[in-house]
Amino acid sequence: MSEPAVAAKPAVSPYNRNQPYSAKLKENRGLNQKGSSKDTRHISIELGSHGPTYVCGDSLGVLPRNPDGLVQEFLEKLGLAGDASLKETVASTLILNRAGKKFVKAVAEKAHGPARDKLQSICADEKKLDEYVFDRDVVDVLLDAPGTKFDPAEIPNLLNKIAPRLYSIASSPDHEAGHVHLTVAVVQYTTHGRPKQGLASGYLARLAAQNSVPVYVQPTRHFHLPPPDRDIIMVGPGTGIAPFRAFLQHRQKHGHSGRNWLFFGDQHAATDFLYGDEFNAAQKTGRLHKLSTAFSRDQAAKIYVQHRMQEEGAELWKWLEKGAYFYVCGDAKRMAKDVHAALVEIAARHGGKTPEQAEEYVSVTLAKTEKRYLKDVY
Repeated sequence: MSEPAVAAKPAVSPYNRNQPYSAKLKENRGLNQKGSSKDTRHISIELGSHGPTYVCGDSLGVLPRNPDGLVQEFLEKLGLAGDASLKETVASTLILNRAGKKFVKAVAEKAHGPARDKLQSICADEKKLDEYVFDRDVVDVLLDAPGTKFDPAEIPNLLNKIAPRLYSIASSPDHEAGHVHLTVAVVQYTTHGRPKQGLASGYLARLAAQNSVPVYVQPTRHFHLPPPDRDIIMVGPGTGIAPFRAFLQHRQKHGHSGRNWLFFGDQHAATDFLYGDEFNAAQKTGRLHKLSTAFSRDQAAKIYVQHRMQEEGAELWKWLEKGAYFYVCGDAKRMAKDVHAALVEIAARHGGKTPEQAEEYVSVTLAKTEKRYLKDVY
């Protein structure tokens, strides 16, 4: 059974970043296999029958908390660990994993002896200050200025406020009623002798079943599925796979007749093929018509999704000529630019266009006039 070409948007939700819905974590499992250098999680959140609703292409806003250990360490360094009210404020509203310039300057003013001289010298040079805050959290700063004290009332004004983190939704609303799935890369690193995590990804990674998760839906303005009979080409390396998992689920559920072509890339096929079993099964049953993978570290020369696009450029161009929609999701700084360049090169080589005509076709005709080139990049 097919659905209308344009899916009806759900009613405006009462939930937003200022008034999130308290959902429950249902599942938190690793997607990478043993031996991978990455930690990518499949997160399933139960919204129930009263929570926010969504459509494919939307994002889920998550309001993270700081880890208890980091909160405790921060307040102990300031001699404020006994203040329960301040502890909750710090845990739920203030950024601790990245030190801000305002905080460093305040510590420099309160510090004593050589620490004061060192920090004030750093604060007097904007370039040095940029370098100093780049890889330090608030505890790193306090370790450079032991004995620094603040009045509890000062703390909220010295630290940056926690903002929601938006994640592309990795499930169709019709796949598992009342649930939403996310694909989360856990950011982990060590600087200045201390292990650290990304604020939101670390928060989600620590959650256990039935833990409460404050969430809301951020509707997409443009990243929607096309009419059911249109073909789609999806380029989503790494966690950029999320919305395309949702697209495939939805098109299968509603019997869309358009063909589906997925480009996926990561480091190693054996350990980093996210949802690989699902996509291989979809290809065998004919729901995924083409699957093109690029595992960059499985051979001497690194191969990325844009290289696979170029290798299959003749067929990709035929799909576009027949009205296919082209989607890309993931890293905006490098991947999306490389994919764009590959698309332009394909239009020139296989469409018989000059470089200028190819750029015009991709950036104007495909993207703006026909709205068949859609991006969800970050």
